[in-house]
Amino acid sequence: MALVAGVDSSTQSCKVVVVDTGTGRTVRTGSAPHPVGTEVDPSAWWDAVLAALHDAGGLAEVAALAVAGQQHGMVLLDSSGEVVRPALLWNDTRSAAAAGDLVAELGAAELARRCGSVPVASLTITKLRWLRNNEPENAARVAAVALPHDWLSWRLRGYGPAGQGPLGPDLEQLVTDRSDASGTGYWSPGSGSYDLGLFEAALGRPAREAGTPGRTPGLAVLPRVACPSEPVGTLHPDLVPGVAARQVKLGAGAGDNAAAALGLGADKGDVVVSIGTSGTVFAVADAPACDPSGTVAGFADASGGFLPIAVTLNAARVISSVSELLGTTFAEFAELAIAAQPGSAGVVLVPYFEGERTPNLPDATASFHGLSIASTTRENFARAAIEGMLCGLADGLDAIAGTGAGIQRVLLIGGAAQNPAVQAVAAQIFNAPLAIPAPGEYVARGAAVQAAWALDGTRPAWPLETAAAPVRDVRAVIREQYRAAQRQVASHS
Repeated sequence: MALVAGVDSSTQSCKVVVVDTGTGRTVRTGSAPHPVGTEVDPSAWWDAVLAALHDAGGLAEVAALAVAGQQHGMVLLDSSGEVVRPALLWNDTRSAAAAGDLVAELGAAELARRCGSVPVASLTITKLRWLRNNEPENAARVAAVALPHDWLSWRLRGYGPAGQGPLGPDLEQLVTDRSDASGTGYWSPGSGSYDLGLFEAALGRPAREAGTPGRTPGLAVLPRVACPSEPVGTLHPDLVPGVAARQVKLGAGAGDNAAAALGLGADKGDVVVSIGTSGTVFAVADAPACDPSGTVAGFADASGGFLPIAVTLNAARVISSVSELLGTTFAEFAELAIAAQPGSAGVVLVPYFEGERTPNLPDATASFHGLSIASTTRENFARAAIEGMLCGLADGLDAIAGTGAGIQRVLLIGGAAQNPAVQAVAAQIFNAPLAIPAPGEYVARGAAVQAAWALDGTRPAWPLETAAAPVRDVRAVIREQYRAAQRQVASHS
């Protein structure tokens, strides 16, 4: 059978997996770090892709590749293909006021109806409005707006500014997929098309989709939206070592959460809870979601369906921050948390260390509640950190269920999901059957699924290995205490 490669260009690093299409077995892997920050020069992503491919042993015998990337990041190109300014990432909250302006002007219900989401600071549409308001000279230079995975795929095919892209700065060759496009705030999962009126409301200038007629000066180009199984080109042999003169197909790529769903083989009724830099809760659904409250974003998935999603800004870093405060290793932290009782003797951590997106409180801060002389113990602090992190994700799960998505199973992924204390507390918070997949790079694996799909037109069904399936043991007190603490925070925000 053939080999395919999947790339995960995430917030923190670039990861590559090379997979045997016949068995789904990972043959080799590679990685490279990304710079820290909420705005990044995209050239760092390009360098990391090349380094991670080299670390994975190159692309010898690889027949197809696809790129999954962090959603929402705003990559601006001028007419010569140069990056206009560093990309603002999903976790850059400077556009919170711009999000509020768009909601005030257009209405939350109308925005949810038109694009599936009520804009918050993470979405690309808000970053465009921020650019228009704060950097008009850069806004005037914008000839195209792409997302991280779009830009990397474009570069891998050989396009780019003079001296970097052998095929030149052809902006008409920009391609994205429906999952990543749905996270911009100006592409509608319901209609399957760009809402150009929303784009113009953000940047103040009209736009068109790449490859369509109407090349009027001043119109910004938006990437063409490819079908999930569509090959969008081939890797350029002069840019990617190991390709030589071979034809290595390139899949359309995907947003990171949609790629994770592909990598897990998630199906209707599955809800994925991912504990990473951010926390995400997303379901596989057969109808688009429309939540005017803004809690659930009605994204598209990477297979032709839909992916209602709720996102928290505070996830794995909650554990690492409190672990550092307590001076423990992660193993010691887990032991402390397991030693405490459910509910942490009344201690509650509302973990808004970096503001929050669900609920939308970008300026909020973290706070401990319910402290007494007796309850202020290292054990209770450790457990309260895990409970607070998971309660925020459970709120997202409830919101997704409220959109009509059926929940038959929760798949808990991310590095923190392997922590035995996290698993035990999750079984006491999530009121659904729980499965812990074996550790794996599921975003990169999902990109490999898409590469295999683009290679021969058939979506592979690779097996999923489960590491644990904790018995459901719901303790209502945990969420009751958390809700009470949340109300206190909201009343002071």
